[in-house]
Amino acid sequence: MANLPKEQKLLFQGKVTHVFNAQEYEVTLENGIKLNCHIAGKMKIHHIKIIIGDMVKVEISPYDLSKGRIVYRFK
Repeated sequence: MANLPKEQKLLFQGKVTHVFNAQEYEVTLENGIKLNCHIAGKMKIHHIKIIIGDMVKVEISPYDLSKGRIVYRFK
């Protein structure tokens, strides 16, 4: 079987606009699109807190553009 390249993730910056629970967030991207996002595993392990108004980096799969994963919180 041939080695297929891993799918390319799309990276965007956005602002947290709503917190549903400790792991689910609504993020508005710079271009105005709203996404439902969850936090990445490393952020859970290190107990990184995210609140409304935080600027974050979001990783989106090209297969489902309505969901994302928060991979970084800007200071």
